[in-house]
Amino acid sequence: MTRRVAILISGGGSNMVRLVESMTGDHPARPVLVLSNDPEAGGLGRAEAMGVAAAAVDHRPFGKDRAAFEARLVERLEAVQPDILCLAGFMRILTPDFIARYKGRMLNIHPSLLPKYRGLNTHARALAAGDAEHGCTVHEVTADLDDGPILGQARVPVLPGDDAESLAARVLAQEHRLYPAVLRRFAAGERTRIDLV
Repeated sequence: MTRRVAILISGGGSNMVRLVESMTGDHPARPVLVLSNDPEAGGLGRAEAMGVAAAAVDHRPFGKDRAAFEARLVERLEAVQPDILCLAGFMRILTPDFIARYKGRMLNIHPSLLPKYRGLNTHARALAAGDAEHGCTVHEVTADLDDGPILGQARVPVLPGDDAESLAARVLAQEHRLYPAVLRRFAAGERTRIDLV
């Protein structure tokens, strides 16, 4: 059975592009929707250019009413009946109710070797700590921020002279490898962790 995948983005969607590109041939999943909280997100046009339905629910008119915003997200999602949700640079914190609705079906990619550096500014924080390596993590989404079972990690060395931008670029290249690899396995029912170097 082919799994239906919805991808949530907030920006340019480079990870979304890699996920969509990977879901061909004998892949056990197919993309059915790219959804953003920003109608101006560059990834929406990129999705449409690849033949994937794209939509936006602008979070700004909802102010602090996250439940109302999420109710609109759910409307959009349920119209396409996704089996799996992939957060790919979706920059809104989701409520426990939303997360519970999609429990066991929602993945996120985070630019650090979790449990290190939950939240933002992960590259600068790794540099400030003097870490010898950095990387990215794909995990199942739970109600705790950047937590949940780890499904895969990819590591990069921190090089002399690295700044946050150079380190981020190398980590992003690994994200583009890791997320499609984890999604393929997850869609096939495989939840054991993988590690890329």
